[in-house]
Amino acid sequence: MKREVALGVLVLGGALVMACAGGQEAEPMAEAPAEAPAEAPAEAPPENVVEVERLEDNLFVLRGGGGNSAAFITADGVVLVDTKLTGWGQPLIDAIGELTSNPITTIINTHAHFDHVDGSVEFPATVEFVAHENTQRLMRENNAVRGIQPEPRPSPFDGDDGVGIPERTFTDTLTLGSDSDTVELHYFGRAHTGGDIWVEFPSLRTVHAGDAFPNTMVPIMDSNNGGSGVDYPETLRSASEGLTDIDRVITGHGPVMTFDGLGEYADFVAGFVSAAQAAKAAGTSAADFVAGWEPSGDYADYTKGPAERLTVYVQDIYDATE
Repeated sequence: MKREVALGVLVLGGALVMACAGGQEAEPMAEAPAEAPAEAPAEAPPENVVEVERLEDNLFVLRGGGGNSAAFITADGVVLVDTKLTGWGQPLIDAIGELTSNPITTIINTHAHFDHVDGSVEFPATVEFVAHENTQRLMRENNAVRGIQPEPRPSPFDGDDGVGIPERTFTDTLTLGSDSDTVELHYFGRAHTGGDIWVEFPSLRTVHAGDAFPNTMVPIMDSNNGGSGVDYPETLRSASEGLTDIDRVITGHGPVMTFDGLGEYADFVAGFVSAAQAAKAAGTSAADFVAGWEPSGDYADYTKGPAERLTVYVQDIYDATE
């Protein structure tokens, strides 16, 4: 079964917000503070929390406010992976400032969804933004997330080349830094979106998978933004076979996993897609398949997700299957 890496967590900031899209389970809201006595002044609302999970002295997972971010501290500055929801850029800056005096020099977007990129507008224009070429295009298009949003949210980005839109892009692979500060970016194909990248920290034997591996759950397969249920299993398999010398995987919204967990997840998604394709061949409607299917066996504790959303993805698999 899945293997999680147990690590300590340091909490910085104020109250948690509920996580939005990206396929994650919603984060709990902080309990409301007790009413202040009449003679005491009312307290200001707490700020957003950033939970800091230390993996190494120079690598941290930053949780709360959307997808899992990661901060990699190098000799020249901080490489930040993903920037969460609107309003979470400054809390990220503050949290990283408590870890190092090095400036944030580079932001890498794992994909285009708003719970991973909207905080980017709060960072200075001096930061270099990096992503797959499809992610740059999708951020400009601002499409609704299939199965999550009935229509696009207002984009926080000021035009096609506003602060936060990645200016440096790549197609297959890109290397940033050198020696122990090297970061390798990989694109293995369509999955959650059409621009999912895998951010590898070779010296630390760790990769950030973004929402291509969000958690132990049926993933969001966002065809509005280039994702593909049919391609998803092969992309996961390509990642699990193409990445070498990796011990840990930072997931998009879940716990840090061992690398074996990625291979298991590839098997799970492949089994789900195969079952959907077999149901189509048998003449079963997408809704009926979803109603009768549950994770089982080694995956019995995986999350199925809302039936209405899952039916959308199964219908897309049906439509893409000959």
